[in-house]
Amino acid sequence: MDLVASRTFAQERRPVRHIDWVLIAISIVLSVVGLFLLYSATSQTLRQGGFDPFDRVNKQAITMVLGVGVAIAVASVDYRFWKIYAGFIYIGSIASLILVRVPGLGSTDSTGTAQRWFQLGPLQITPSEFTKLAIIITLGAVLANIRTPEPTLRDLVKVLVLAAVPLALVFLGPDIGTSIGIAAIVVGMLIVAGTKLRHLLVLSVVGVVAIVLVFQTSAIEDFQKERITAFLDRQSVSSDVRYNLDQSLIAVGSGGLLGKGYLQGLQTNLDYVPEQHTDFIFTVAGEEFGFVGALAVLALYALLLWRSIRIAWLAKDPFGTYVAAGIASMFAIQMFVNVGMVIGIMPITGIPLPFLSYGGTSILVSFAAIGMLESIHMRRFT
Repeated sequence: MDLVASRTFAQERRPVRHIDWVLIAISIVLSVVGLFLLYSATSQTLRQGGFDPFDRVNKQAITMVLGVGVAIAVASVDYRFWKIYAGFIYIGSIASLILVRVPGLGSTDSTGTAQRWFQLGPLQITPSEFTKLAIIITLGAVLANIRTPEPTLRDLVKVLVLAAVPLALVFLGPDIGTSIGIAAIVVGMLIVAGTKLRHLLVLSVVGVVAIVLVFQTSAIEDFQKERITAFLDRQSVSSDVRYNLDQSLIAVGSGGLLGKGYLQGLQTNLDYVPEQHTDFIFTVAGEEFGFVGALAVLALYALLLWRSIRIAWLAKDPFGTYVAAGIASMFAIQMFVNVGMVIGIMPITGIPLPFLSYGGTSILVSFAAIGMLESIHMRRFT
């Protein structure tokens, strides 16, 4: 009898028996929805240009399959190993952010203002996206080693210094969207760690002062400043900057309650919304599926965040809690800022919508994050 009970207990402790299938289902459903939205956003333009209308959809689907493989690989590794090698992961991320700025190694966009990815054949690898996971692991390891009930001022300074280096390198990319994401990750993890309210308030004041100072320097191009401030006063910026936001609002607003129907969106078919397949993919959902369809997509993201927070709550150790909380913060800020800039309540910063936006690195990082969450959830009894 004792032998049977022992075997049953051992089987129950096997990590594979505790996979969060809901989390996996959400990520796959969102990715499939993204494929449909991507086809609607790009097929007409590609067809008119004499290209395969499924070109970008096929590339995204391949990346999605690779992403699932990445999630499985990451989930198969005990998440506690990441804590051991957190220092190496952090140094590797810093090195990649520096190397991408080296002429001849990093690739520059068509405007010549941004150099933030490596071109590997047909693939564009953006190290700043992977840096978000590196920061989550690094700060999770630091916070997990704190022996006091809440971080001291010394602990807070250590965390901020570690985060400031990659944040500065990403910001100089320039990549304002990812910079916002990193800042949100740091704040989210500090809140979960129990940071004192007065320390958080001081941190907020310092952040606001830093933003004001940056706007007074040449660190941000004039067109970037206009894009950031356009949501506050659209009349004070150039027509080119207003155009993106105006077309986005028209697309979402024209969808009404139930939308115009799949592949029937005028703004989408005529390619009126710039970057609709990447940063503004949500406009397709709003125009073609209306308020109900957009709300359904947001409900999926809400469920994704709930499962992430649940995993943080159930994690076996503080490191698992902090990593899961960091990932939840990453998903939350990307969703909030992306949807917010589409509907005009947040600045246009160029931040992708997880699983939906076109982009190989974003998809791979999102699935890697899912794999990390699964690793934490699967091993909460071992």
